Formats: sequence, structure tokens, C-alpha cells
Amino acid sequence: MARLFDAYVIADWTAAEGKKLGDQSVWIGVAKRDVRFRLYTETHNVATRAEGEALLASILADHRKRGDRVLVGFDFNLGYPVGTAARLGLKDTPAWSAMWKFIAANVVDKADNTNNRYQVAAKMNRLMTDEAWPLWGAPAKQTQRWLTATKPPQGSGDIPEFRATEMAARKGKLQPKSVWQMHGAGAVGGQTLVGIAAVRRLLETWGPSAAVWPFGTGWRALEAADLEPLSTLVVEVWPSLYGAVPAAGEFKDQAQVRVTAETLAKLDEKGDLAKAFAPPKDATPELIAQVETEEGWILGV
Repeated sequence: MARLFDAYVIADWTAAEGKKLGDQSVWIGVAKRDVRFRLYTETHNVATRAEGEALLASILADHRKRGDRVLVGFDFNLGYPVGTAARLGLKDTPAWSAMWKFIAANVVDKADNTNNRYQVAAKMNRLMTDEAWPLWGAPAKQTQRWLTATKPPQGSGDIPEFRATEMAARKGKLQPKSVWQMHGAGAVGGQTLVGIAAVRRLLETWGPSAAVWPFGTGWRALEAADLEPLSTLVVEVWPSLYGAVPAAGEFKDQAQVRVTAETLAKLDEKGDLAKAFAPPKDATPELIAQVETEEGWILGV
């Protein structure tokens, strides 16, 4: 069975302020084949998101020149819980694209890693509920009327805490965090804001040869023919799914991007990756529409 991809790139992002290497910084893992078609992995660590974005652009440009098709996984949400775009008053459709446009227009992420993620979170709360809800979590100096340091009691309305994909993951032993949490151990809210802005910029440079799963492909098993026009397919990954154990001298995040890239490459080798793009057998038409137009899904859940 033909492989769907020639290389697998996994980016572990961060929302950190200031330049940083090692733990809790930007790591990029690449699994690809050498001239004898043997799989090998390399990992890269950069001190800022801007450097990470430039490195991704360069890695993908090299593969594009070779005519390779690349799977690119990011470890943050590519979508928000159903109804978020409507609550923000966004009129464009599909909802995921309206959210990306809103985030790109509001997030300022400078070359030295300083960014305005807490101000954007507060603005989203003001527009959605006019309370410090649903986004929460900030260092004391970033708190304000619309953003609290700790999780408030649930505010107005019935805003879901999790997307359907996190609810599915939580049925197992996994405990993904809610995208509404902006600060604290394992919080993904901040890196989702700066991350989506970065992915949108990259997609603009890649043009129609890139798509985001499942938004641009549909939530279904993918075959080589479905990917024919693409050189890059962007997906959401959750490295915790793959149980990475750091080798001697390896950082935790470094091990996670390496193992995630290797695992996806091996699944593709066996012909099993195609099925990972399909919904669970019990997915209703309503859930499929929700995932394809607004929420997205974590590959492998």
C-alpha cells in the first residue's frame, strides 16, 4: 500500500514570553527517509516562535522542492468548542475560518516572544459574555475585569468546556486541558492563540497546495488520491497519546516530537494512517458537521 506522506513534521509550540531553549520551548521533530529509504528522525530547538515559524517554512520549502508530501502536526487546538464564533459575533463561515481570522487580526506576537495573549483572552470574554468567562487563568499582573487568575464559577450561558474530541479523549485515561485555560501547568489556551496566528501565516505563504484536516479535507479516511493536489497537510496532534520516554540526555518535549513523528511515519508505512483521519463509527451527521466546520479533531483520538 502506498504511503500517504514522505515526511512527518511535529511542532511543539509554547506561549512563553522571552527567549528560551530546552524544556518548555519550541521543538520541531522531523521523521523522513534517507537515500536508502530508511526512516530517521531529527529534532530542532529554537528560542522563539518567530524562529520556529521560519524553520518550519524552510523545512517545508526543502521538501516541496523535492516534490515530497508532508504531514505537519501542531500540539495545540486548531478549533474552539462549538458556538464560540457565534458568541464572538463572527458572521463569516465556516466558523473555524472566522475564528482564525479573528485571532490573526488580534494577536500580536513579537520576534522576542512578547505577545498580547492575555489581552486577547480578555477581549474574547468581553465579547462573548461580558464577564471573566469562559477564558481564565493569568499571572497577577495580567488580571483585569474580564480575566481572572483562577477558574471562576461557570458564568453566563452554556458554553462547552471541551470540544467533542477532548470529550472522546477523556473517556479513556487521558485528561486534556480545556482551551479556555490560559495559564498554569499544561494550559493550552495561550499557545492556541499564538499558534493559530502562526499557522495561518504559514498557510498564506503555502497557498492552495496546503490544507488543514479535517476542515479542508472532510472528516473521513484519506487516500493518496485525496491528497494529490497537496504538498502539506496540517493536523492537530497530542503527543501525550504516544507515551514518549526521553532517551538519555533528551528533553521531554524533544522526545515527544520525535516519538510522535516516528509513530505517524510507522502507521503510514503499515497503511494504517489513512484510517486515523476517519471519524469514529458512531459519529452522527451533526457531530461530523460540527467537527468539519468549527471544532476540528485531534489525530489519533
